[in-house]
Amino acid sequence: MRLCFSGVEFSRPEWTLRADGAFLEGIHLLRGRVGSGKSTLAHLAAGFLEPARGTVVREGIESRMLSMQFPEYHFTEPTVSRETASWGLSPDILPFTLARKGTSDPYRLSRGEQKCLQLSCSLARPWDLLILDEPYSSLDCVQKRAVTRMIEENRSAITLLFTHEERILPCARAYWEMVDGTLVSGGEGR
Repeated sequence: MRLCFSGVEFSRPEWTLRADGAFLEGIHLLRGRVGSGKSTLAHLAAGFLEPARGTVVREGIESRMLSMQFPEYHFTEPTVSRETASWGLSPDILPFTLARKGTSDPYRLSRGEQKCLQLSCSLARPWDLLILDEPYSSLDCVQKRAVTRMIEENRSAITLLFTHEERILPCARAYWEMVDGTLVSGGEGR
């Protein structure tokens, strides 16, 4: 499986994103300042946006998931239990503190709990392409470590992790950076 950006350009007034690069199986960490184009690149990778120029090729990719920065964008059900079930999952996949809130409205959870609920559901199954946009936002150190373990244990083929986090990160196949709207390779990981 491969995700390839070839001569990709996507423009907004006074700003253009440019991307060339191939993402192979494994975890890829993508960093960059706020406004550098990380979320736009995530949407292009997922197929929610089309480039003005160039091509995005998803070779062998049948299933894909874009986990957006704001967890409430993902909720479709009125309780934590029903939200988990809507993913075809059992509440057993949730951390204990969240599982015991089964009858709670997901919108009444703290932001960190909302993020844990959404990530627990997203990471409970393998995807051909898993895109995580700021998965560590709103999480404390304990939750960040738990999410890092879930990412490393997830069996998704290609994982793109867009983040500002600097300390608690999974082992990665490759590192990338968005610099002034341009995707730049940061080298191979371990």
